[in-house]
Amino acid sequence: MRVWYVVPYPPSLIRVRPYNLIRRLSARGHQVTVFTTWADEAERADAEALRSEVHGLRLVRVPRWRSLVNSLLAVPGTAPLQTAYSWSPGLLSELSTDLPPDIIQVEHLRGARYALQLKAWRHRLKNYVPIVWDSVDCISLLFEQAAGRSRRLFSRLMTRFELGRTRRYEAWLAGQFDRVLVTSPKDQEAFGALAPSTMATGQVEVLANGVDLDYFTPDPAQPRQAATLVISGKMSYHANVTMAVQFAQTVFPLVKSARPDVKLMIVGKDPAPEVRALAADPAITVTGGVPDVRPYLRGATVAVAPIAYGVGIQNKVLEAMAVGTPVVCTPQAVSALRARVGQDVVVAEADAGMAGAIVGLLNDPNRATQVGASGRAFIERDHDWSGIVERLEAIYHGISLHV
Repeated sequence: MRVWYVVPYPPSLIRVRPYNLIRRLSARGHQVTVFTTWADEAERADAEALRSEVHGLRLVRVPRWRSLVNSLLAVPGTAPLQTAYSWSPGLLSELSTDLPPDIIQVEHLRGARYALQLKAWRHRLKNYVPIVWDSVDCISLLFEQAAGRSRRLFSRLMTRFELGRTRRYEAWLAGQFDRVLVTSPKDQEAFGALAPSTMATGQVEVLANGVDLDYFTPDPAQPRQAATLVISGKMSYHANVTMAVQFAQTVFPLVKSARPDVKLMIVGKDPAPEVRALAADPAITVTGGVPDVRPYLRGATVAVAPIAYGVGIQNKVLEAMAVGTPVVCTPQAVSALRARVGQDVVVAEADAGMAGAIVGLLNDPNRATQVGASGRAFIERDHDWSGIVERLEAIYHGISLHV
């Protein structure tokens, strides 16, 4: 099939969903043309890295100041600011100049405006072109949680401002396209609550996130560091900031009281000031961006994901499990997974419960090894990108049969 894939940010090893779906669709013989924006040279390099793997790549620069202006101009309106953030007339122009594809996939709320414009243009085309909007997560569900739980005042204020707009917009948007995709049943249910008719029609489907099992692998040659914990993720994202700060301030001291030798690695790009401040504790290292997260995941004794709020599937959990590192997390981190609690992953809620679960694994290397191996086996069964892309192909073909 000829696939147009519109994504409002460059696919990369950090933005794993479009990165893997695009590459694997292309590897399976589909002619994939990617339309995306970039803000700086690092993002441009991420996008250019895809060029040799796809049929076509169209890049348009949207600098940060332009995104800020876009958002400010959207304030008086009723649509979420997210829908304006990545808007570019230049990218829209690129979308209007090519031959029509067989199917169009547009990712995220930030890309929804492009999807709506493509829908408006569709009457010009000789043949009907289905449009799939990959919402990824239900953003209003995320904002509901962030409005009350984020540790950052700005995030709380912004999500409260956006919440009503986003609820109304997502409720309407869910019925505008041939199919809507989300990563988890929880997000599917949230869309069903916003737009009940979508549940009856099967409009919203679950397409889970996966892991590149050839990239994220256990490495027996790399020894694990003694009593070392790792938290990973983009550390400017409000949910990750809340997670890291809350863990360091409430759970980590309890672990240290039982294991004074314990160390914590916080790994992820663009750490917020409150995350960087955690490195004042000699037992905590804040790395910032790293070229490869795998050595940190493989070298840790335990990966922790003390997520206070979030939606969709947590890639940080999948990646740690894929390299065979035992994971201790909150229920929110695995609510979208079918992992066996206590076998594939260890789940704890209260601060004392999480600290006890971590200390238990630190003190029992055999059990830690068993949980890590079981977690890897779970990822192989349920979250291999190859099977997920086959599911996406089936969705494409199913839509095509009904148009």
